Amino acid sequence: YASFGELVAWIIGWDLILEYAVGNIAVAISWSEYFTEFLSHFGIHFPAWLAIDPVTAHNALAHPDKYGGVLEVAQQAFATAPNVGFPIIFNLPAVLITFIVTALLVYGVRESANLNAGLVFLKLGLIALFLFIGWQYVDFAQYWSGPADPANPLGPTKFMPNGWSGIMSGGALIFFAYIGFDAVSTTAEEAKNPQRDLPIGMMASLIVCTILYIAVSAVLTGMVPLGTLAGAKPVADALTAVGRPGIATIISLGASLAFVSVLLVFQYGQTRIFYSMSRDGLLPPVFSKIHPRFRTPVFSTIITGVFVAIPAGLIDINIAAELTNIGTLFAFTLVAAGVLILRYKDPERRRGFRISFVWPVAIGCMAICIYLMTALTRVTWERFGIWLVIGLIIYFLYGAKHSTLRRGGRATFTPGEPETLSPNQAGDLLRDQPPGV
Repeated sequence: YASFGELVAWIIGWDLILEYAVGNIAVAISWSEYFTEFLSHFGIHFPAWLAIDPVTAHNALAHPDKYGGVLEVAQQAFATAPNVGFPIIFNLPAVLITFIVTALLVYGVRESANLNAGLVFLKLGLIALFLFIGWQYVDFAQYWSGPADPANPLGPTKFMPNGWSGIMSGGALIFFAYIGFDAVSTTAEEAKNPQRDLPIGMMASLIVCTILYIAVSAVLTGMVPLGTLAGAKPVADALTAVGRPGIATIISLGASLAFVSVLLVFQYGQTRIFYSMSRDGLLPPVFSKIHPRFRTPVFSTIITGVFVAIPAGLIDINIAAELTNIGTLFAFTLVAAGVLILRYKDPERRRGFRISFVWPVAIGCMAICIYLMTALTRVTWERFGIWLVIGLIIYFLYGAKHSTLRRGGRATFTPGEPETLSPNQAGDLLRDQPPGV
């Protein structure tokens, strides 16, 4: 907003819906597969037609070589689904977990944060368990020099079987795993000492998680052929493939719980973006209305939950992941450009956060993000373009007419005493008022 003006600020806000809300769709789908996998180890089999989305089921039947991990579920779904002129196939667990997370976020931020902290420790324990077990099954000789047959993705593989283009495509897709660090920034207004705490939280978690990402990826791809990892629960599939179903059960249970922390963070971030856009008049006031008891933006939270839940039941995880990645890469590119422009336009502005070597860092960020975006498919770019057009239509029909800045007010980035309050501040104010106020 401060660097580019209102139109680009709207585009970024609209684009970030792809990062958080659509990202959460992919996480919910992955949670569903781990949850149903866990239940199956106890003889509880969720109906196949309620445990997979119709797009994945169709793709698995059309391309069994690429969807080996979910082919059996897809076949069962089409065989058992009720038919009303077309088979009813719906990912019910993904929808249910989204509504549960939405209820938690409506109830309160502090309660959600406490739950999240416990789930993070659980997640770290599961990763350590997988690395300890999986390391024993890595065939290093085959990993580096084993034969690879591009025509047979389920067969033996080796390091970089698809060359640099494969690394590029993988890098563009796996960027999805890094958007949680960006979500930390959305909590700035509710942190006690954001100038100190946010940089520490971002950098420390980035270092730890990157090391873990590399370790898990190396062990996974060294344990089993690539085709085994095609589903949304690759860790459990890999352990089952090497004959460790008991550990796969533990991982599935833990993942079912631990994925809730990811859902909480993404969903939380999206509601705060809606909240901020509403304060600036770009969305209706109801998006920034704070509940007097729960001290949370209830309407934003519920709308986000519905927006995530319905597509989570209907679309392929790959569609959600690719849209999330292109939206995130585009947002990061504009943010990096915005930092440079603001340094040039307003060098004396009071800054709560600063970065050293801003020019090489920001330019390097833009170059890498654009480079990764070029590796995404044409259909992903087309969907992204359609999404931006829809956003611009909404802006010109509503946001441009109701903008706080255009009506003579101040946007929320303006230095000085704020016109509006964060959810915590507003909640404290409401709580201290006499009944009825």
